[in-house]
Amino acid sequence: MPHIHFNAGLQKAEWDADTRRWLVDTPQGKWRGQYLITATGVLADPSLPDIPGVQGFTGQTFHSSQWDHFVDLAGKRVGIVGSGASAIQIVPELAKTAGELVVFQRSAPYIVPRPDRAYTQAEKRSFARLPDTMAQLREDIFWFGEYMFAQRRNVPTFIAEAKKMALDHLADQVPDPELRAALTPDYAIGCKRVLIANTYYPAFNQDNVTLETSALASVDGGTAVAVSGNTYDLDVLIFATGFEAPKPPVAHAIYGKDGVKLADQWDQGMQAYDSTAVPGFPNMFMVLGPNTGLGHHTMVFMIEAQVDYILGALDHAKTNNFAAIEATPEAEAAYLDGIEARATGTVWMEGGCKFWYRDPNSDRLTVLWPDFAYAFRDENGTFHPEGYIGTAAE
Repeated sequence: MPHIHFNAGLQKAEWDADTRRWLVDTPQGKWRGQYLITATGVLADPSLPDIPGVQGFTGQTFHSSQWDHFVDLAGKRVGIVGSGASAIQIVPELAKTAGELVVFQRSAPYIVPRPDRAYTQAEKRSFARLPDTMAQLREDIFWFGEYMFAQRRNVPTFIAEAKKMALDHLADQVPDPELRAALTPDYAIGCKRVLIANTYYPAFNQDNVTLETSALASVDGGTAVAVSGNTYDLDVLIFATGFEAPKPPVAHAIYGKDGVKLADQWDQGMQAYDSTAVPGFPNMFMVLGPNTGLGHHTMVFMIEAQVDYILGALDHAKTNNFAAIEATPEAEAAYLDGIEARATGTVWMEGGCKFWYRDPNSDRLTVLWPDFAYAFRDENGTFHPEGYIGTAAE
């Protein structure tokens, strides 16, 4: 706890070439450090669409990640903008309390059943007495996740299997054929995030829930206008519109050599050597930076691999008496060529949809790691000194 400074959001971080230190400005003061490690997460900074008239909305509005707990939603007319991973969590609950609930769906998601259940007491005793059984279960869960990656490789057999699971789930939970058609995606499964839920579809069977199959176009006073032209009088608008994943705001606060802003260097998409270090930004490492996201597995596995990599980098610098180490542009370019080769043919690039996995300017796959999770740890879980140049301490 003595090492944690609360309410100290990063305002600016600047590389000082003379002292070979990072200068960090926060509301709680300034700090100087040899290394800068960004660990700001992928789904952290809310993304809000630019909707004409929303500033003049006569009701209350907020983003799902910045929930306003002072707003009483009981009996209210509530609009949910979005139908992705955030929406599937809140729509079923709001359907229980809202007088009317309208969901603005720009595109329908694929949803598969959630198999969660409570472990029995007998299973817990077994885990305690035979730890190998728990280790084996964890192993099974891990490789089941890796199995899912074959779908993202656009392998027809696996695509068909996954699509059948999702559409069977939809058919089981939504008996009305018209509603079912409106909830059916029109792109390859896995192109957008595959969601896991048992309670989302049933919410639309309720009389107080309306599915609007187009995006929110504008707001006029207390009326929400959809792209379709349909209008809805609402008391509350909740934006379940995701996060700034391909364009992380932290990039606007970091300045490397010669005062270059990271966001400017990334104007055609974020990129990094081994998904961890950026040329021109010495002694800076990123956790969950470019090409670290997963569409099929746990991010904890990726974080652990990157922490091992960064510790290896710090040890390398100390052992060689380097004041600074920096990834080379050549190493980064070669790494990005490998990313592009892996991404070619995947459902993310050829699945018939546009999603936040790809950079809006270059259309490159910049958020996701286009391979198995174990491959990331094998390749990026160990520091690679050959991709760096070191500056000796004086």
